[in-house]
Amino acid sequence: MAKKKAEVPFEEAMKQLEEVVQQLEAGDVPLEKAIALFQEGMELSKLCSRKLNDVEQKIEMLLDQEGEQVTVPFQLEGDDE
Repeated sequence: MAKKKAEVPFEEAMKQLEEVVQQLEAGDVPLEKAIALFQEGMELSKLCSRKLNDVEQKIEMLLDQEGEQVTVPFQLEGDDE
């Protein structure tokens, strides 16, 4: 039995999403298949977004200074924004 999408680890969902994007960008899929791939890609995108939001909330909960929660925006190393 296939895994439910919610049970798919983030890394696997991202890999599947990249494969869907590559297939769509190739442009050689029939319209019906392209629509199905687009739908699958949207579901995977939402799943990844939810997982990232969940992780962000957990990180914010762990950042606790002197008994008060402090929200610190997440930045990647080398991100100069």
